[in-house]
Amino acid sequence: DGVVVSEKMGSNKLDVDVTESEAETKEKGGEQESIRESDSNILDVSSDSPREKHISIQRQLADLEKLADLNEAEKKPCPLCPEEKFKACYNHKLHRHLQNLHWKISVEFEGYRMCICHLPCRLVKPNVIGDQTFSKMGAHYHCIICSATITRRTDMIGHINRHVNKGETESRFITAPAPKSSHEVLRESDADVQVHPNYSTPQKTDSYFNPKMKLNRQLIFCALAVLCEERKPIECLDAFGATGIMGLQWAKHLRSSVKVTINDCNENSVMMIRENCHLNKMKVIPKTKEDDTDETIEDGEENIGTIEVTKMDANVIMHLRSFDFIHLDPFGTSVNYLDAAFRNVRNLGIVSLTSTDISSLYAKAQHVALRHYGCNIVRTEYYKELAARIVIAAVARAAARCNKGIEVLLAVALEHFVLVVVRVLRGPSPADDSAKKIKYLIHCQWCEERIFQGGSNMVEENPYQQLPCDCHGSMPGKTAVVLGPLWSGALFNTGFLRRMLLETVQYGLEETQPLLKTLICEAECTTLKQFSIHVSADENKQEKCRWYIPCCCISKLTGCIAILCGPGKRKSNEAIRNATKRPKFENSAEHPAFYYNIHRHSIKGMNMPKLNKFLSYLSEAGYRVSRTHFDPMGVRTNAPLAQFKTILVKYSNPTYTGGQAEGTVHLTEDLQVGDHVQAAVDDKAGDGEILEDNKSGVTATITKDCSAPCAAD
Repeated sequence: DGVVVSEKMGSNKLDVDVTESEAETKEKGGEQESIRESDSNILDVSSDSPREKHISIQRQLADLEKLADLNEAEKKPCPLCPEEKFKACYNHKLHRHLQNLHWKISVEFEGYRMCICHLPCRLVKPNVIGDQTFSKMGAHYHCIICSATITRRTDMIGHINRHVNKGETESRFITAPAPKSSHEVLRESDADVQVHPNYSTPQKTDSYFNPKMKLNRQLIFCALAVLCEERKPIECLDAFGATGIMGLQWAKHLRSSVKVTINDCNENSVMMIRENCHLNKMKVIPKTKEDDTDETIEDGEENIGTIEVTKMDANVIMHLRSFDFIHLDPFGTSVNYLDAAFRNVRNLGIVSLTSTDISSLYAKAQHVALRHYGCNIVRTEYYKELAARIVIAAVARAAARCNKGIEVLLAVALEHFVLVVVRVLRGPSPADDSAKKIKYLIHCQWCEERIFQGGSNMVEENPYQQLPCDCHGSMPGKTAVVLGPLWSGALFNTGFLRRMLLETVQYGLEETQPLLKTLICEAECTTLKQFSIHVSADENKQEKCRWYIPCCCISKLTGCIAILCGPGKRKSNEAIRNATKRPKFENSAEHPAFYYNIHRHSIKGMNMPKLNKFLSYLSEAGYRVSRTHFDPMGVRTNAPLAQFKTILVKYSNPTYTGGQAEGTVHLTEDLQVGDHVQAAVDDKAGDGEILEDNKSGVTATITKDCSAPCAAD
């Protein structure tokens, strides 16, 4: 006897005799096939009516044994296997079979076990051997949520996880209760967003939301708030909306100053963004008149602002429309969207981008950095600043291809991301100026000394002469590598950062204020003790003239200075030429490139001074010095590495062991880091110099000759 084989779910009635029938399926070619099977225990159930769960889905092993009637002392077949696969047997053997084969490799979900099923519920493609056709029945699992049948256990687990991520956590059987909402509501900066389960794992959800990027979102908001003071209204774009949290914060706090557009290419993310807009009482601007009734909020509720939600590819929407502010935050690198971003961005607008491909930027996957950014890098002590300069170099090249230059306003590299905010300067002259700041870096692998190559295109006989160190002469082989191309200009705009700090005070973003204070000190290359947010009116006006650009003025912006003029006034060519010479005076005050890690250059057997005290020592020696956000133990200074080590040794105390009797320690071997650094601590020259330890009263003699022993006069 045969029975129709259906791909739908069947009932668990086992004692029903099914007569032979034939199922005719009509295909596009008009061919008809008949599939005959025998000894089937599955009944076809209409999809319109509620159905019971499959017999392979049980809560306990005892429920599965009840289907086989193990209490009776006679041979019983397996309820989940056909007779040709597993013949009828007695209770003890059938119990081991159900436990070891079906129950042991089941998939658990909300108290139910989806056991593996060998019944002819799922047909496998028939194998033709000679004149005979074999249609093998494959083992599979029945999904408790939908009517799908999955062959592999790992695929079944992934199938269930996808249901959970989409919020489909209730089964479609008659025993299932009413579905409940699985969305979780999170609140950040007075904006509420609904997220799916596993919202922090991008591989498992469509609407990705990372709470660790809160600092990143606040920095971008402050940059947009500063731009809103220059001109209103601002058309801003969040090209990768995900949950829409960033665009919601823009529209909720800046109100009528911004026209927010949130874009995403995923349909589920777009639906989630619209729901979050209604949750925050935002009116979604419809794209067509037909959507007007669906996209407005309920009557009686006051809408705070309006947001336009689009479903496009990020490159497409940036090619079609012009914006004043664009933020790019894709999953990974953002180099694929830079050309489209600079194509239609308005003059003096801002482009911000967040790169999360830190494995390549931080020199863990150097081949990926070469493929994405066309840059050769190695792991260095200043790898985070190196990553920021790599991204800025890619941004500058993309802007130059569109005849636009850039002014770097902000560059931040933390554990999870690299954030770069630049201002767009339209014209071939700013584009040429930005392109000239892309240079190669010579890096010594012995002492970590580094220097940018000169602007000349002539080939030098000995490139090692550009390095301040002498490692190539004292060490065998090649000691330096060429890294780049990199951005060699400034990473911060002091005036823009100060205004961002004022915006954090205005909107109560206290978590961002310490970082911005560090960035301002780093941009000015000063310590935090000299930092002050309160400035006089004249100084504030002068500070504004360096970056404030109203829409009605004709300005030429080079470095971080812009010309202010009143409405309706024009500057003569001579005045513009004179004003463009002002940034040359400030170029000398730019912060030094890169930084030194105090632990990397510490001396073995010596206790280093505290970092803040060491900064004061460098400052007393006449060097510019500041801390850096890239490294908590990093020191940004214009002092050469040799002088850096000299001052570090001068104010370090020797470390002694308990069994050490003598009070003199020779430290010259520890001072050799790539090159022989002469420890000239005092102005007097001699065979050795004595450092007195005030606490222990023990002296340490630093000799210049390693081979000569310490002998008495």
